[in-house]
This record gives sequence, structure tokens and C-alpha cells, in this order.
Amino acid sequence: MVVLTGAGVSAASGIPTFRGPEGYWTVGSRVYQPMELATRAAFERMPRDVWQWYLHRLAVCDRAEPNPGHLALVRLEQAIGDRFTLITQNVDGLHLRAGNTPGRTLEIHGNLRHMRGIPSGSTTRHPVPPSLLRRAPNLPLTDVEYQLLTTPEGVAARPPVLWFDESYDEVRYRADTAIQRAATCDILIVVGTSGATQLPLQCCAIAAQRGARLIDINPEPNPFRDFIDPHRLGSWSDAPAEDLLPEIVETFLAPD
Repeated sequence: MVVLTGAGVSAASGIPTFRGPEGYWTVGSRVYQPMELATRAAFERMPRDVWQWYLHRLAVCDRAEPNPGHLALVRLEQAIGDRFTLITQNVDGLHLRAGNTPGRTLEIHGNLRHMRGIPSGSTTRHPVPPSLLRRAPNLPLTDVEYQLLTTPEGVAARPPVLWFDESYDEVRYRADTAIQRAATCDILIVVGTSGATQLPLQCCAIAAQRGARLIDINPEPNPFRDFIDPHRLGSWSDAPAEDLLPEIVETFLAPD
């Protein structure tokens, strides 16, 4: 079983969606859209401003708590072990905080709680200093704070997340593993994602082609539903993930 999650699974935890109005950010007199800030080009041009935006997002995630949808997926993993894979687009880290294991959780867009050295070949992740988690979002980074955003070797660091002008890879984002798990699953559950990025859609298309049963839990119509085959007992629902996921998991785990 593979579960693919997006921002909708964390909505009940109080984390705003990436593309919603809370994602907009003002630098000087200009208001930036998230898609403009979440790029390597923006970071190279104004690293302090991009870091300030990411630290604000991280502070929001740090205050949030896992909701019943997250906890249901922990129960599912505990019950079926290595037959379970969680592929998540979320960078909030809530799946791991809830109890899903790193070995079975593929964070294909990264995790805000870490940073890595700027050189393109760097793969080692380091925790963001705790002192930066509670800073006021509207204050520019001080020189002292900015100096904290370096690796133990003194190399300037960046958020270890996939930016819009970058590509998926296996080493940092486990993209090949995600595709392989989708290609061999019997059931794929898609939760709370609009299908706006390439890899999740690719995983769903591969799973459908191989005959997997597809279940989509989303409040709005999305491209994933185009892959659902009712003859394979596929289905979709616009019910909230925090309500429906626990029910689905209990159904799967109920004794015959």
C-alpha cells in the first residue's frame, strides 16, 4: 500500500496551503508569490529574504500538531510494516512527528526543519537552530541570526527543499524510490493534493497502469481522479482527510 499526501492532510493542523493567501510575502514594497520565492534564482538574489520567509513557514509548522489523519497513517504503518510506503509532498515534518518512520516515509519535496550546504553536491542535512524558530516574521534577519544558518563546517546553508527551478533526484528527494513503490503497489491512496507537481502525477499514472486500486481524498476535483477505474474498486471522496482517513484505515485493518 502506498499513501501519497499533500497539503490537505495538514490543513486540520492549522498549516496554510502553500499557494494560499498566507503564502504571499512582502520584501520592501513588492509582494512575492510563493512560486517566485521558492526558487534557487530568488535565493541567489536575496538569500536573507528567502530564509526569512522559510523561517516564518517553519515556525508555523513547529507550532502545529499532528491531526487524526496523520495518526491514522501511523497506525496503518504499524499494522502492515514493510508493505506500507508514505510519499509526501509536505515539508512540514508532521508525518514523522506523528510517528511514521523515516525509512518508509519519502519526503519528495524535503523538510523545513533542516538545512544543507549551498554547494550543489551537498546532501548532508543539519537541523535549523532552535533559536530561529520563534522569531518575529516581519523582522529582517540580523547578522548574528544569518551567521547561524551555516553548516558545522562554516558553509552557508539553504533550505533542503525542492525549488521550482530544480529537478527531483533520488539522493535528496528519493524520487526513484517513490516511482518504484508506486509501480509495485496494490493500493494507492491520494490525500489532499491538487496534482500540480510532476512526480505525484507520475506515481499515480504508473500505479493505475499496473492495475492498482486508487482512492482519492480531496475537497476539489483534481487530475488524480482521471486515473480511477471503478471496475478496480477505485473511489474518491471530498470528505476532510482528518475524518475519512481514520475510517479507511480501520476498514482496511478490520478482521474478516
